[in-house]
Amino acid sequence: MITYQEALAALLADAKPIEGTEVVPLLYSTGRVLAEDVASPIAVPGWDNSQMDGYAVRVADLAQASDENPVTLPVSDRIPAGAVGRPLEAGTCARIFTGAPMPEGADAVVPQELVEKLENGAQFKAPIKAGAWIRRRGCDVAQGRVVLKAGERLTPAAIGMLASIGRAYVTVYRRLRVGIFFAGDELVQPGEPLPPGGIYNSNRFMIRSLLVTLGCEAIDLGNVPDTLEATVRAFENAATSADVILSTGGMSVGEEDHVKAAVEALGELNVWRVRLKPGKPLAFGKVKDVPFIGCPGNPVAGFVVFLMMARPYLLTRMGLTDIDVKPLRVRADFEWTVPGERQEFVRVRRNDQGGLDLYPTQNSQVLSSCAWADGLVDIPVNGTVQQGDMVDYYPFCQFFA
Repeated sequence: MITYQEALAALLADAKPIEGTEVVPLLYSTGRVLAEDVASPIAVPGWDNSQMDGYAVRVADLAQASDENPVTLPVSDRIPAGAVGRPLEAGTCARIFTGAPMPEGADAVVPQELVEKLENGAQFKAPIKAGAWIRRRGCDVAQGRVVLKAGERLTPAAIGMLASIGRAYVTVYRRLRVGIFFAGDELVQPGEPLPPGGIYNSNRFMIRSLLVTLGCEAIDLGNVPDTLEATVRAFENAATSADVILSTGGMSVGEEDHVKAAVEALGELNVWRVRLKPGKPLAFGKVKDVPFIGCPGNPVAGFVVFLMMARPYLLTRMGLTDIDVKPLRVRADFEWTVPGERQEFVRVRRNDQGGLDLYPTQNSQVLSSCAWADGLVDIPVNGTVQQGDMVDYYPFCQFFA
């Protein structure tokens, strides 16, 4: 068996962004991956503007202002956001509101909280520095600056950024098509009666949900019986329309497991079994030149392998450049005293004291551990954990940011 790091390196070495882009409205681009660098055609803001509700002034007019010698200036203009005021004459001030363009001649803004409004004008009791409370043209974005690069995810903040520079459409990578099927005679569709020996196909719903959350297009081929002929046929069907094929189950070496033989009959197998727990039965190869990832049939193992191995591969294929999830160093409020021969990702949850609790059952068939947990802790080969140790913690939320 190869190590988890070796297996992940093998997957990523083969991962190349898909070809094919499309232009979509920015309003409907959430979660897509940019296929172009975007430079701003304008400066943001496009003019010097007021950072506060207050009064636009000439600094020289307030140079002698003090509590003992207040300066009163007539208000010569009123400038709301979206309006352009008249040039400010010496010895006057202008009422101005947040975001409004600075009038010609004004070189500072005095917040309204520092100004006393009088019948004959506005009274100031202190001098003001030049540039105070002014947002300068281009202080957010300079004209011509690249604000987002190809390979970045269009998050709500990124979409807001593009809207602020006037982009209405963006060029994105097309969605990655992932053909999925699930091997096992015992699998039953939720909602159907459960026969003796049957189990509901949780993997189908979980894996499809994971793919959709990443932004992939899931091509669902459903359950596949435990025969070589059916497994070969499922691979052939997936290879006709998918960019990647992903399966669960059928990964052991028993008489009812046919994934390995089917892949070798149609293509090549480059990775088979990893020193990982849960997740030893992992395969990577190609079926008719279409990359294939085989995940374990046990649902927890499938979940962990998807997050730690399939996810970075798929994101790279989608065109994303930042695929890393960096662990946090968090205190373990549990013990792990038996060293293992495989690297293990155990299910944990943050507690109210800021530490990590361990789910009591770490069996790879106990899917309730994943529903309860909010992350994984990485325990290295032959590693142990004592209460109070700092451990590498991967929050689930970071896998889908």
